[in-house]
Amino acid sequence: MIDKAVPRDAPIKAVPVRHPGRWVAAGVLLVLAAMVVHTLLSKIPSPTGKGEQWRFGWDLVRQLIVSPPYLQGAELTLWLTFVAMAVGILGGLVVATMRLSSNPLLSATAWIYTWFFRGTPVIVQIFFWYNIASIYPQLSVGIPFGPAFWHLDPIKVFTGFIAAAILGLGLNEAAYMSEIVRAGVLSVDGGQVEAAQSLGMGRLLTLRTVVLPQAMRVIIPPTGNEVISMLKYTSLAAFVGLAELDYQAQQTQASTYRPIPAFVTISLWYLAMTTVLSIGQYFVERHYRKGTIGDRPDRLVTLWRKMATTRRVEVFAPHARDDALSPPSVRGQHG
Repeated sequence: MIDKAVPRDAPIKAVPVRHPGRWVAAGVLLVLAAMVVHTLLSKIPSPTGKGEQWRFGWDLVRQLIVSPPYLQGAELTLWLTFVAMAVGILGGLVVATMRLSSNPLLSATAWIYTWFFRGTPVIVQIFFWYNIASIYPQLSVGIPFGPAFWHLDPIKVFTGFIAAAILGLGLNEAAYMSEIVRAGVLSVDGGQVEAAQSLGMGRLLTLRTVVLPQAMRVIIPPTGNEVISMLKYTSLAAFVGLAELDYQAQQTQASTYRPIPAFVTISLWYLAMTTVLSIGQYFVERHYRKGTIGDRPDRLVTLWRKMATTRRVEVFAPHARDDALSPPSVRGQHG
């Protein structure tokens, strides 16, 4: 039966559901934010007993962050990251191709390479390449147990930059990139490869024009993370004497006996560089996401925010149930 006491055109009374937990969480976050701001801007007694100094040494940070040694250190850090990632990406493509090969010898070799370089610390690999002259005073290429055709002096060739950027970081990154590339290739539907082969395309042409362009949607996000991680891994090059950012911070600490300002300075540099890289990663991902379900990240972000902030309501409409259960003729009369 239809309730005659409630008019059909009466507005729906929506009562917002209360969320006291949100107010509590917001209050806790505001208190924590105030505590962080306070500790960042507070001062402590100077170790010399004369006056006070900034807790995080902002006066020294302001001088160091634009000083020539730190500018040169940031430039070398970026250069190390670029070279190491170039070696890692190219090496990862080769190792991944070997791993996916039907040849058991190539596949096993790629698996052993990945197993070894992912299983040993990066700092150990850097030290190994930097000190390789201690176990190989001279490197040569020739016939085993026979004459050598080409000789190499490890002391002159395996410098700190070569050992750290190209060999230590680059070869280690190739092991990780090979797994990323392999996962991207395996994500492509096998029908795409069969269709390319039916058109007479070879394996390399199929890989280059069909498989990799589709696999890039899976490869790009973890590769962006690897670039950002590599930017921070370059700090290990300080242990072989390269004057990157971490090396400059250690020099400042030794000369001023104030380690916190020095490491706050390089932290700000790293934050700035990773922010730029993250923005670049976003645009690259958006480029390769064209034509997919995630092609409109702005709409997805808006939808997510709407889901997170929309208030649920309880609707009081006494006639709603009766209207839903009424026969079509009755609903039509009130439509």
